[in-house]
Amino acid sequence: MRYIGHTPFQVKEMMKTLGISEIDELFADIPEEVKLKGDLDLPLSLNEVELKREILNLARDNKAGEYINFMGAGAYDHYVPAVVKALVGRSEFYTSYTPYQPERSQGTLAAIFEYQTMIANLTGMDVVNASVYDGASSLAEAVLMACDIKRKNRVVISGAVHPEYVETARTYGFGYNKDIAVVPYTESLETDWDKIDDMVDGSTAAIVVSMPNFFGVLEDVKRARDIAKEKNVMFIVVANPISLGLLRPPGEYGADIVVGEGQPLGNALNFGGPYLGFMATKSEYVRRMPGRIVGETVDAEGKRAFVLTLQAREQHIRREKATSNICSNEALNALAATIYMAYLGKKGLKDVAYHSHIKARYFIDEVKKSGRAHIVNHRVFNEVVVEVDNLEQKYREALEQKILPGIRLSRFFPEEENRLLVAFTEKRSKHEIDFLLKALGVK
Repeated sequence: MRYIGHTPFQVKEMMKTLGISEIDELFADIPEEVKLKGDLDLPLSLNEVELKREILNLARDNKAGEYINFMGAGAYDHYVPAVVKALVGRSEFYTSYTPYQPERSQGTLAAIFEYQTMIANLTGMDVVNASVYDGASSLAEAVLMACDIKRKNRVVISGAVHPEYVETARTYGFGYNKDIAVVPYTESLETDWDKIDDMVDGSTAAIVVSMPNFFGVLEDVKRARDIAKEKNVMFIVVANPISLGLLRPPGEYGADIVVGEGQPLGNALNFGGPYLGFMATKSEYVRRMPGRIVGETVDAEGKRAFVLTLQAREQHIRREKATSNICSNEALNALAATIYMAYLGKKGLKDVAYHSHIKARYFIDEVKKSGRAHIVNHRVFNEVVVEVDNLEQKYREALEQKILPGIRLSRFFPEEENRLLVAFTEKRSKHEIDFLLKALGVK
């Protein structure tokens, strides 16, 4: 986005309009003791040519595009069709600000309405909000929402949910005095259902399960649903949206709230953001859902129109009745997801999911044939945990060969030495997977 500063004449006109003589008068309400004294320690200003040269030099340090990418754990290197960037970049949509004024932003509101509809179809749920910051914050919001609905303060989360999602839920819950209880995962990297069953008590509002889980394993969601039903708690599912091209939508197996990260839907990796969190639920909970929802209506002339509606947040309702103070959505990222899903259609999304899964199966089969490494759990979608001897050394060697081989689990779980979480998308070729297998000493 272009930035053009104000001219001295414009600044003078602004001060004249405001009736002030100095810029500092704009900050008169700030106590003197907290004001910065002196100048900021910044380099000299650059003109436009110099600035562009500096940015391009910095961009040349980005070598990620030169590597074969097997990194995952919530952010995936799927192919983004050119049509997504072409349409998202149109000036009508390319705004830094969330649209508030429905009379001026019908196109954006219509796009968000389509996004909500597509995510509802994908997850099998009734209603979807206009997106939240990212997958982790969508889980945290779901936890608060469940506690609010059940009027209870405890949530039991599977230890096989993304650890950063769990940490975000804990951070959100801290100020609200919510108890986030985490159940350890099993040796096969699955949820320990017996322990979840034991830990759900009368103070529990919900259980949280990831499908697939952080380790890529497909969980026994029927067991999770049965526990939630028997204990009368809400059932929250963290889902990979691409996996829903092949797997049953959570709404069909009884989820009350479905959340996840929307980055795989037509958004590039972008060094970790901005992304978008999706959040879907049953219609009976729509008034407890945080953030924005775009609704369909008719205008004064009876024409189809769209409007922001059911905003259960502090800016629109009384503070004590607000479910959340989340104040923005990820409109441009949600638009990218909408264009991506519309362009691919049901068959295209299924193809992406199928090819991502098949690449993971090929990797598993080759590891099994070699006998030189160990696949911890074979029941996966597109991510696999492989145990490799001397992983640190092989990891460094893979990087030297321009391969990002995956994520070392010891980053999150120190006890998981020599275990690597490897992600596969439709972009990875058989040749690239063979290259990875060779780098890991498997083939």
